[in-house]
Amino acid sequence: YIPRSDNQDVMLECLQRETETLLKLSQVSRITSVFFGGGTPSLARPSTIAAVLETVARHAGLSEEAEVTLEVNPTPVGSSKLEDFLHAGVNRFSIGVQSLRDDDLKVLGRDHNSQHALQTVVEARRLCPGRVSVDVMFGRPGQCVASWELELDELLSVCDDHVSLYQLTLERGTQLFRQVQKGQLSVPSDDITAVMYDSARRILQKRGYLQYEVSNFARNGAISQHNMSYWKASQYLGVGPGAHGRFVPRGEGDVCREARTQTLEPDVWLREVQQRSHGTRRRIPSPTWDCELEEVLVMGLRLIDGITHQHWQLFSPRADLYQILSSSSEVQDLQQTGLLILDDRGLRCSWQGLALLDSMLPTLLLLLEAYITQGLQEQQARGPIGDQRHGGQRVSKPG
Repeated sequence: YIPRSDNQDVMLECLQRETETLLKLSQVSRITSVFFGGGTPSLARPSTIAAVLETVARHAGLSEEAEVTLEVNPTPVGSSKLEDFLHAGVNRFSIGVQSLRDDDLKVLGRDHNSQHALQTVVEARRLCPGRVSVDVMFGRPGQCVASWELELDELLSVCDDHVSLYQLTLERGTQLFRQVQKGQLSVPSDDITAVMYDSARRILQKRGYLQYEVSNFARNGAISQHNMSYWKASQYLGVGPGAHGRFVPRGEGDVCREARTQTLEPDVWLREVQQRSHGTRRRIPSPTWDCELEEVLVMGLRLIDGITHQHWQLFSPRADLYQILSSSSEVQDLQQTGLLILDDRGLRCSWQGLALLDSMLPTLLLLLEAYITQGLQEQQARGPIGDQRHGGQRVSKPG
């Protein structure tokens, strides 16, 4: 939101300060990607984006090849600043089109229309060819499969090389949630949205977009490098109100990764950064390897390539995927029904299985938890000898 008082200078100062603090705390020496997201960052001044990038470059290595993405609200104001953002250091745009149906955009509470969206995509492609992503949403109120397919065809006629496909999620407390609860609006059933998802995947494939993650499709190799770091459980810093991060605070002498959440309310976050140089609200350490393994499993299976044995071993050198899963009758059933694949490459979902990932994860997580629990019980029975690989301490994978 835009506050009544113009606090852009204060916001910039605090963004730079928190960026510097977290970079020093993590002691990382190289940043491979930066993503300005989480709302409407295109409301910011391009000079703000440039200043934050300069701070990153000053305190860590930021190569010219680093992917720098900006989420863009496709309004006339947002599209008018695209060239200035490009000069500020952005080299990839992610545009929240969501829908080409103006009535649906109003229901979703968006402040742009379909014409604005199409014009923004065209302008972004002109400035940044091959590096423009478009977000589109399905499962919207009153939507049917036929209208969804027509809309997607229309959108793909102007899209660049990356498309993110999301199903509408009704968030409790929103006006849309209340309208659906009261029966004022109806959303498609789960069976219909499943058909919409499958249909979209086939349409995108015919247009040359390869699915590389549950919700993401790319052609000409234009995958999102930044998002890949999430799905591969790499380290990342979260800067700004409500941001999330996962990194090892080596500056405090730690070797265990932490999950960090920054204060959500911008005004409160500003005060905290001014007082203590960061606005971290919550810190959850991962002192045991099981927390990271759950993340590797949940995030890695979102990828079309799944989890390779080599990647799993970076986090679990003591137990491979075969040891944990192959003897399970549930996993064997999932393989026989063609939903899950466990072979010499690693663990991954099939084409059909990827659409049903959420229903398979509870089973896989329970198997992982059971294996970890058994290992801890065996270790306790042997006595507290620690992890001899690193003197009793776990060394996290560098980001």
